[in-house]
Amino acid sequence: MTTPTARIPHTSRVLPLTAALLTGTLALYIALVAFGNITDFGTNQQFVRHVLAMDDTFKDDDLMWRAVTSKGLQDAAYVAIIVWETVAAVVLAAGTWLWARRDHVRGRAYSTYGLLMLMLLFGAGFIAIGGEWFSMWQSKTWNGLEAATRVFLVSGIVLIVNHLPFGADENNS
Repeated sequence: MTTPTARIPHTSRVLPLTAALLTGTLALYIALVAFGNITDFGTNQQFVRHVLAMDDTFKDDDLMWRAVTSKGLQDAAYVAIIVWETVAAVVLAAGTWLWARRDHVRGRAYSTYGLLMLMLLFGAGFIAIGGEWFSMWQSKTWNGLEAATRVFLVSGIVLIVNHLPFGADENNS
């Protein structure tokens, strides 16, 4: 017969595994997004160009001064997005690897950095700047707010899971 103190609490095994799997899922997702943007550069390049140019909005004179029509600046923004996605994928993959190795402290840290990178990209970048500053919400064709909101919320949920307490000895390494 085992005593309650001799058994490992269920959460001390399941929550780190859950954090690893969810972090790994988002690492895979953003790696595929970055890979797609690199190998099919033109598709989302057009998306970024149209959003920044505000050419499919209501064309309100009070807002159109915000438009970025320089193709060079538009492309620089797109390349910056791809670099950010790629770095986030690498950081999340490292977090997943550390969780899998039961280095919970560093796994949580790396995962947190990667998840915050996703939340900044999709929240500040796409929802706030793209959606509000460049009025992406007005476009019927070039509106990525639904997808951005989905990734932002999923990343937030995974961040919460990564920070749930999972046992007396969370520093297993």
